[in-house]
Amino acid sequence: MGCLLSTPRDVGGNRGRPARIGDVAVFVPGLRIPKSVDFSQSLGDYLNKNSVEQLSALRTRIVVMAGQEAPTITRTRRRTATQHGGSTLGDLLQALEDYLPVLLGLVKDGNPLQQKVQFVWVNQEDEAEMHRVFQMYASNITSAKISFFSTESRRSSVDVFLKAAGYLDCAVRHVLPQLPDELRRNLPVDLAEGVLRALCLQALGQGVDIQLGLAIDSTKATLAVKRRLACEMVKYWQQAQDNIMNLPLTNGWGEKHRLFLKWKYIEAKAAAYYYHGLILDEGSTEKSHGMAVAALQAADESKRARKHVNLLIHLFLNPPLWGTMKYLSEKIPKDTSSKVQINRDLYSYEKIMERAPTLPDFALALKPDEYQLPLVDASWNEEAINRQFTSNKPEV
Repeated sequence: MGCLLSTPRDVGGNRGRPARIGDVAVFVPGLRIPKSVDFSQSLGDYLNKNSVEQLSALRTRIVVMAGQEAPTITRTRRRTATQHGGSTLGDLLQALEDYLPVLLGLVKDGNPLQQKVQFVWVNQEDEAEMHRVFQMYASNITSAKISFFSTESRRSSVDVFLKAAGYLDCAVRHVLPQLPDELRRNLPVDLAEGVLRALCLQALGQGVDIQLGLAIDSTKATLAVKRRLACEMVKYWQQAQDNIMNLPLTNGWGEKHRLFLKWKYIEAKAAAYYYHGLILDEGSTEKSHGMAVAALQAADESKRARKHVNLLIHLFLNPPLWGTMKYLSEKIPKDTSSKVQINRDLYSYEKIMERAPTLPDFALALKPDEYQLPLVDASWNEEAINRQFTSNKPEV
């Protein structure tokens, strides 16, 4: 896993346009590199030659593409263009979409061949092929289209996060339940249900983060809109943390993931308390002003706590300031200092709340895109499989 940073310069945007919010950091799961599988050895006695060759060609295509792309996925900020003007990550995504309908034929109910193939990935031997494919879907969709600069491209990037969340949500709700209990218990921890749910929530949280950036850049967005978005972010990142709280994430990528979620949660709290404080300060009573000071102080404390997490996360991710926090890191201490001084001049120290007020509880607006598994490829129709399995079954 790694942390991917994208800036407007990466896409050659209009550099003359001043933009406060234009960067984004995404923590993506590292690709598990698939290894070649000899389908002729495992399936050659049961399927005709054309079926075996089709399955082999589709998987080999992914093996080659993933092997080329994975080493650079978290080291480069630019997408690699193909000779046809596309993206290598986009091509890999297309390869996965071509592969999945054929793969589904191996695992659909009643197929006697589903236990015949053992899929091999880098340092892993795993039969949960569909599960891996969905992890690659989500990783590629977020990595391939992370760069944005214009308002329209940033809105499109939110759609990308929702699509990635949809893949992960489908894996949790429709793929995991199909795995045998023993296989599910023995899955690597980075494919555990809690990790996949956390990644899904993370994608939604980062979508809201981009929406907040759009609101900050908009002259029409009210403080109430910004506060709502920030409060929603707090809930997404809190839920993401909750999903991996009890998992044994003791290796390098696990620590990175924990720190990233904690870091984004603290950022979201700082933004939420900041906008909550500004709205409370618009009130006309001593109580509202006191609550405003407490909220702004909580925002400033969260920003300082972020620096502490940065010291830890720097060992893994080396993150600069980016996105909404790059803007708010300047606004929060300035506005907090100003509001605190004004209100403490107006009211006695005892009348100012020392405990931060409770943040408003808003319903979460962003949901994963609904992703439906494709139809099984026509080559796997039941009649053909039964005929092939019967006629080609080796004699005992």
